[in-house]
Amino acid sequence: MEGWGMRMQMRAASFMAIATALATPGFAQDTAAQQATDTGPVTASQPSGGIADIVVTAQKRNENVQDVPIAISAFTAAALQERAVTDISGLSNISPNVTLDGGTPFSGSSAVLSAYIRGIGSNDFAFNIDPGVGVYLDGVYLARTVGANQDLLDVSRIEVLKGPQGTLFGRNTIGGAISIVTRDPGDEFAFNGDVTTGRFKLLQVRGSVDLPIMESLAASVTFGVKTRQGYLKRIPFPSTAPYVTDGFTSFPAAGYDTSDNEGGDDTWNTRVKLKWDNGGPLSVTLSGDYSKTDSNSIANTLIKSRQDVFAGWYNACINNTATSILTTPLPFIAALCAAPRSSVQGGVSGLSPLLGVNVDANPYNNRLPYDDRFVTGDIDRSYATGNSFSKMRVYGASGTVNFDLTDTVALKSITAYRELHWAAGVDLDSSPLEMLHTSFSLNQYQFSQELQLLGNMFDKSLNYVLGAYYFKEAGDLHDYVTFPAGLLQVDGPNDLKTKNYAFFGQVDWRLNDLLGFTLGGRYTHEDKFFEGGQADRNGQAYKLAGLPVSEASRQLLCASPGGACFPNPNQPLRYYVAGTQTKKFNNFAPKAGVQVHPSEDVMVYGSWSRGYKTGGWTTRLSNPLPFAPDFNEEKAETFEVGVKSQFLNRRLQVNAAAFTTRYDGIQLNFQQGVSPVVQNAGNARIKGFEVEIVAAPTDGLTINGSVGYVDSYYTDVLAAAQVPTSVDQIGVYPGATLPKTPKWKYNIGPRYEVSLGNGGSLIALADYTHTAPLKNDTEGSYLINRRATDIVNASITYREPNAHWDLTIGGTNLTDERYLVTGQFQAAGGQIYGTYSRPAEWYARLAVKF
Repeated sequence: MEGWGMRMQMRAASFMAIATALATPGFAQDTAAQQATDTGPVTASQPSGGIADIVVTAQKRNENVQDVPIAISAFTAAALQERAVTDISGLSNISPNVTLDGGTPFSGSSAVLSAYIRGIGSNDFAFNIDPGVGVYLDGVYLARTVGANQDLLDVSRIEVLKGPQGTLFGRNTIGGAISIVTRDPGDEFAFNGDVTTGRFKLLQVRGSVDLPIMESLAASVTFGVKTRQGYLKRIPFPSTAPYVTDGFTSFPAAGYDTSDNEGGDDTWNTRVKLKWDNGGPLSVTLSGDYSKTDSNSIANTLIKSRQDVFAGWYNACINNTATSILTTPLPFIAALCAAPRSSVQGGVSGLSPLLGVNVDANPYNNRLPYDDRFVTGDIDRSYATGNSFSKMRVYGASGTVNFDLTDTVALKSITAYRELHWAAGVDLDSSPLEMLHTSFSLNQYQFSQELQLLGNMFDKSLNYVLGAYYFKEAGDLHDYVTFPAGLLQVDGPNDLKTKNYAFFGQVDWRLNDLLGFTLGGRYTHEDKFFEGGQADRNGQAYKLAGLPVSEASRQLLCASPGGACFPNPNQPLRYYVAGTQTKKFNNFAPKAGVQVHPSEDVMVYGSWSRGYKTGGWTTRLSNPLPFAPDFNEEKAETFEVGVKSQFLNRRLQVNAAAFTTRYDGIQLNFQQGVSPVVQNAGNARIKGFEVEIVAAPTDGLTINGSVGYVDSYYTDVLAAAQVPTSVDQIGVYPGATLPKTPKWKYNIGPRYEVSLGNGGSLIALADYTHTAPLKNDTEGSYLINRRATDIVNASITYREPNAHWDLTIGGTNLTDERYLVTGQFQAAGGQIYGTYSRPAEWYARLAVKF
């Protein structure tokens, strides 16, 4: 490991030396930074022969990104299109110290965002678990990780803010924030659109039209459609003998759609914007968006089978024998094997018992055992036959009102309402059997109101923002999980509600040409409510004890020493204690900083900030409990120093930051038996740096580069959490690294534009990203850890002389680098499974503009 670390350091040093050499003064001639020229009010200025300014709103006001004392990776719409970034997860390769994955374990959907910045984030979609990285759409917080992997439709820019952003952005931003800013309507008629085709029958059509309605009122209408076949094919299992299964429709689920492939897309979305601005003190922007997804599930590959618990029980049941792998002797589960199993159609006694079906006199009721015969050996092939769907409807409306009270004071209001309706199902066992099938339905509603008072004093040397925020959220998540042959059938309805309000403020004072100071804080109060109804439809605990499912049996189990005591009278299958659970949180998130400006183009800054991520309850119980297990908030405290600089007549831009974070009360998802359980399992320390460079050494040539380094490790961990569940896992212990956090990441992306004799131009662009290995889960399961990756994307574009159309041919993941995006070590169900990244793909895009 020491030698590997040295090689990574040498690679990073070499990369930095090359990037700097490419920006030497000898190449300093006129150039154009084209990445930000066609996205509306993104660029504050476009100096000839220099790097374009990008205006951001990270501090709630328009500022040049170079003047903001925060580590920010900012991307304009043109840069995103040229680099083939179509959703939030696509930013991962070009943002240092950022890991963004489309999909989380057993979610079944790439619309779920797993987001980590500088080692802090969340890798779950449950309603009870809030994100650690906040995602904002035109200033509106998106509360769920489901649907957060947004299609980047008609955006103006994306801002990735790193480190706790609790003062101005609020709770659940302790890792950072991702701000999506969409384009405002133009005041003249215009149309932009593109059609893209590619591998796996990709067809994407997007368009946006600006419609001036009257002198002060303009509208824009934007649409997008995307369809693509999945890259994983389901194939029949080549059995030489007849066998029976129950069929996945026998068990409760959120739906029963299936497909012959996985990992596809079928989405359409639209956005309508109205903006009224007559040049006076008042302007109003209204926006509405709608998105619908009806695709198959995220691709899933069985890596290895296990027979520790339920898979072993199933194998023992059908053969009427105990096995050396099985952790539970057959006599213990004999009553369960001999009992009928619950089904959707027939209730508790709907399906015949499994005991001895392979050793009786009837050859027509034999069942296949579950083992490694279902590992296909091809990561893009599966024997799955069960659920495969991801359906989602997301819509919302917002109104933004700006009113200039005076020349130096303005009031801003952002009012928003959003709804999310989602259902997904996936066959995780990758076999024709019903060994591990998950499906979920989620309904979520949210309302938010934010007021900001923005102003400046002393000839704009002092800027301030004061604000108030209210947020309300309610909804439900229903879990359905079928374990081997329905021996355990999880049916988990959960209802949650959140209310919070906050008051915040920040002052930025440039005392003189040399020094500036920042001071801010945010107070948040939050109330959370939860009622869990998780149950086992099959009544496994009763059948293991040879008892019928009844109130009398429930009382008998409760009276038995060590028995599974279901806590609710007359609800013999419900694990969760009845009643609404409540939690309250109060938090103050301060920020302080100092800036030093040794020259007009150089700023050195230091900052200190705190943030928190709210707590909640574990919803996925595998055994009945007399209480609702809960967890408390996470907290992060970060010290950061950085520099933002431009040199060589704005032909070289170097931004760098170094940080150290104390991360306390970490909410970790541990696989305990059947269920993932959330605990405040320990504390960690995170240290690192990132460097981002833009160089424009000569006409037409722009080079983007970045390096990120993170040293993350647990400083203390709960004793119970330190024991790995098997020899196949590293476990969690003091000194172990945090999940989803590679030690090194670096990227280089040259872009060269050359003028042609007819007045048109050719644009060639490439991206190379190296990412060090990382853990895909908390426990560090060896078989689902992500190895080091090297990703190469490239494209070439012809732009016609009047820039009314252009044609792009490109490819993503050109070296066909395959790695695990997400996965799970599900010992109880009998699977180690994961989702592999997309293979090499080509695309061709025709874009028009008039």
